Amino acid sequence: MVDGVLFVCHANMCRSPMAEFIARRLLRDLPVAVTSAGTDALDGAAMHPYAVEVAAGTGVDPAAFRTRRLRPEHLTRAALVLTATRRQRSVCTAMAPAALPRTFTLRQFARLAAAATAEAAEATEPIEAAPTAADSPLRAAVVAAVRARGRLQPATRDADDLRDPIGGSPADFRRCAEEIERSIRPVLALIGTAG
Repeated sequence: MVDGVLFVCHANMCRSPMAEFIARRLLRDLPVAVTSAGTDALDGAAMHPYAVEVAAGTGVDPAAFRTRRLRPEHLTRAALVLTATRRQRSVCTAMAPAALPRTFTLRQFARLAAAATAEAAEATEPIEAAPTAADSPLRAAVVAAVRARGRLQPATRDADDLRDPIGGSPADFRRCAEEIERSIRPVLALIGTAG
């Protein structure tokens, strides 16, 4: 397992590649690899043109991006798997059951990260991670979020699922990207706290 975040959506054409590019920008100062895949993706397709516009706004040229179909090894190698929907989370955990403890929807993990960060801010001791996570801020953040999971109420599908902008306007894609960025920011804060 590497210190990496894997974003997963349906076709790896809209939500997960936008999340990949946004996360790369936000996590650029951390030793974290960021990738994406799709549960039903066709290998080698181009990103949706509106998603390309969003990705280009991160300062990185997305022209070389190609979709990839999710495979079990993608899940087993990632320290954190963030999916667009509950359905995709279920597909991931069925494909690689060992990834269950580190697989969340993006919005779910954002809530957990915010709760864990708030808890850490109130604590006088730093976040303690499992021995395997001690040398990695990302893995320590996952451990802290898992601990917070038991203290939060389950959320509705609307609170967990990231709406697919496919078929929408450029504004729909921008709104989706804004939601992705809002969801990644608590993750970044938790990694900083855990590190």
